[in-house]
Amino acid sequence: MACPSGLSTVSDEGMTLQDTTAAEAHKRNAAATSVAAAVVITGFKIAVGLATGSLGILAEAAHSGFDFLAALMTYFAVRIAGKPADSGHAYGHGKVENLSALFETLLLLVTCGWIIYEAVERLIFRPSVVDASVWAFVVMISSVVIDISRSRVLSRAAKKYNSQALEADALHFSTDIWSSLVVILGLLCVLVADRYPGFEFLHRADAVAALGVAVIVIVVSVRLGIRTVQALIDAAPEGIDGTIKRAVEGLEGIADCHNIRVRYSGPKLFIDVHVLMDGNLTLAQAHALTEVIEETIRGIHPESDVTVHPEPLEDDR
Repeated sequence: MACPSGLSTVSDEGMTLQDTTAAEAHKRNAAATSVAAAVVITGFKIAVGLATGSLGILAEAAHSGFDFLAALMTYFAVRIAGKPADSGHAYGHGKVENLSALFETLLLLVTCGWIIYEAVERLIFRPSVVDASVWAFVVMISSVVIDISRSRVLSRAAKKYNSQALEADALHFSTDIWSSLVVILGLLCVLVADRYPGFEFLHRADAVAALGVAVIVIVVSVRLGIRTVQALIDAAPEGIDGTIKRAVEGLEGIADCHNIRVRYSGPKLFIDVHVLMDGNLTLAQAHALTEVIEETIRGIHPESDVTVHPEPLEDDR
């Protein structure tokens, strides 16, 4: 919407206040249920691990403990990021989500480092026997089922609301799925090795598989970390300025589109553009043209916050 100063700003016009409130509530609910799931999984693993004396399950309980911290961090980050803009945070509080995602990525890398250390220790220096009890299978299979459910819910919410915090939380639960499957694989290998003495080497299968999972998680975590850092340092998405420039300059009455600035604040995309138009237009005509520009840009990037600065076209141009 154009204003007398020549600046035109649109904020959340593509989304009603009710829609925005519902979206924030959905994100908070997804984060809160993840915290609850992490508490249940961690408690279950600790109880069974202590009861059976299984080092593998206790190690998984420690891994799930990291996920609990990450889920708790995500919950508070989503709550803070959902607060409206104020005088001290003109662009809102969305960066809290990016910061939370960065911390969660670091937690994932620390977890992977610990998994690699333990795997190497078991392969070379400290071979250990995995306890293949019935309860061990029960707790790990239950963990996989819960993790798959939470990971899917978080992934859908992360994509729907472009939330890096929820995406990082989903990645945490995804790593739990793979690490739990590795433990299950180790349990199965122990059963085979116990039944068939010629397959004694299978006692080390879980450690080898854990190394593979850790490498995959590191690659995914680094990619998410790079995107998070780019958002924190206000790096514009690649190619977005060219797309906006071509779309705006294709409008009738616009001679040039320049000084295009784009930044993310959490899931929110802020776009500033300067345009050259006929200086003889009335204020009402310039206002109408800036609104056309805003609608054009939001057609490319829905729900974005657009600011248009109109400039008079000089006679010699």
